[in-house]
Amino acid sequence: MTYIIIGDVFSFPQGDSSTNRVHTYAKGLYENEANAHVVCFGNDYTDLGEGTTEGIYYYHPFGQKSRSKYFLVRSWLKIMKYFRTVSLIHRIKKKDRITAVIVYTRLLGTHLFSWVLSKMAGSKLIIESGEHPLKGFQGGWVNNKIGLVKLKIETSFCDEIFCISRYLIDFYKTQGIDPKKLILMPSTVDPERFAQTGEKPLPYSYIGYFGGLTFKRDNIDLLVEAFEMISKKYPDLHLVLGGFSPPEEKNQLRNLIEDLKITSKVNLLDYLPREEIIQYINHSDVLVMVRSEGMESQASFPCKLTEYLVTSKPVVTVDVGEISEYLTDGVNSFLVEPGNKVQLADKLDHILSDYKSALEIGKKGKELTENVFNYNYQAKRIIQATATL
Repeated sequence: MTYIIIGDVFSFPQGDSSTNRVHTYAKGLYENEANAHVVCFGNDYTDLGEGTTEGIYYYHPFGQKSRSKYFLVRSWLKIMKYFRTVSLIHRIKKKDRITAVIVYTRLLGTHLFSWVLSKMAGSKLIIESGEHPLKGFQGGWVNNKIGLVKLKIETSFCDEIFCISRYLIDFYKTQGIDPKKLILMPSTVDPERFAQTGEKPLPYSYIGYFGGLTFKRDNIDLLVEAFEMISKKYPDLHLVLGGFSPPEEKNQLRNLIEDLKITSKVNLLDYLPREEIIQYINHSDVLVMVRSEGMESQASFPCKLTEYLVTSKPVVTVDVGEISEYLTDGVNSFLVEPGNKVQLADKLDHILSDYKSALEIGKKGKELTENVFNYNYQAKRIIQATATL
């Protein structure tokens, strides 16, 4: 039994939240006696070719270490990527039966190519849906119609759709998709990746946030302003922020920190490898997840939140989307209203003033990563779902 996970929105074995999702799927499948082959179908320049990690096979069929200065050469290499992938599928198929191809992409071309691969393999095609499919088609009637046409084609050329939220399941139903094709596949986390804490990376206590550092989507200013409100009460406490931010928004973030006169208490990390970020997460005294309201928050579920929970530390999160369907304020986490910096500051103050009790709540949050959010548990559901196709 073999599964192909193919997409152009992730790298492997290192990468961002998309990579984490792929990694948990693949590792869970491997631990349940299924072979997992990850095909990085993007046009990324990397030294990586083919390899294995934790029993997972991975491939980069584009296969280029550097960008050619010639347009025709670049175009030819992109074409060859398709032939290499077809050859790869034939090679895998000779060794084992391919049960399903799971595609993770925003591009219609990649989706249709994956459907062709699934037909070649005699398997089913599954869409991994972790965000709203019309996310990039807002702003204008014509653009929205293009998105709907693309959606119609993709859902016609697939056998099942793994949805990260019930919101997405309900959305697909409104588009006439057969409910039998829709399977809820919540956010997944691998607790073992957080088992090795290592040495504390900083000599002081800190509140940690590790994710996108943007204002509109992530509402990072909410956390910075809330921290400023309690910083004088806790003079030895710092705020550590790690993640990607566009240059203009990073400057905006620095200016906000300076304007609030908390520069000496805020550590804005540069880019760090995944394992180093995990070390910062593990040693945080409190972890905070902020995000603004909107279509994206309703449809998705932040993977960083499940990673926070696995640490057993007190976790504060803005209550957006379906977070409150899994988390309960004061029971296994601490919830605050979107955009409410006063409530966020009060919640942080409450945690810090009775940290021992807050840690007990953090332990309850970790229990969710041992079942509903656990990668191995969800991998068994994947196998069960595809076995009944």
